[in-house]
Amino acid sequence: MTAPDDGALPDPDPAAPTAEPTAADAVFRRALRDTVLLLVALTVLGVVVGALVSGLPGVWGALIGVGLAAVFSGTTVVAMLRTTRSAPQVMAGVVMGTWLAKVLVVIVALALLRGLDFYSAPVLAGVLALGAIGSALLDYRAVSTGRVPYVEPGDGGRR
Repeated sequence: MTAPDDGALPDPDPAAPTAEPTAADAVFRRALRDTVLLLVALTVLGVVVGALVSGLPGVWGALIGVGLAAVFSGTTVVAMLRTTRSAPQVMAGVVMGTWLAKVLVVIVALALLRGLDFYSAPVLAGVLALGAIGSALLDYRAVSTGRVPYVEPGDGGRR
């Protein structure tokens, strides 16, 4: 036997993913957009400065540095953006897993590059440091200026 249809809509499942973007999505999208812009600017500047300082090895150092900076700075933001509607434990697990993976990738890449002379190590280090620090500052700016409410509207006061 079914309940009579009184025209009321059923309560939505709070755990179900929603199609509309949340305030947190906007923060992570801004951080990702700003990081991509930083990496593009860093590529152009790094290649020019690397070429002036060290010639072709400087160009390779800049390109490798930008690539490692992209892996290092982009993975966390993408992981957060992909898991904003997940349970906090899932989000924490994904973020920790991506952090571990990116650190491993950077260590392995640097180990494989050790002893090779086709790139400029100082240019690579400079570009990588600027990328990591710049990305962290942009992430901080996105989070500190983002308008994320403490309570989502329509949660019924549930905690």
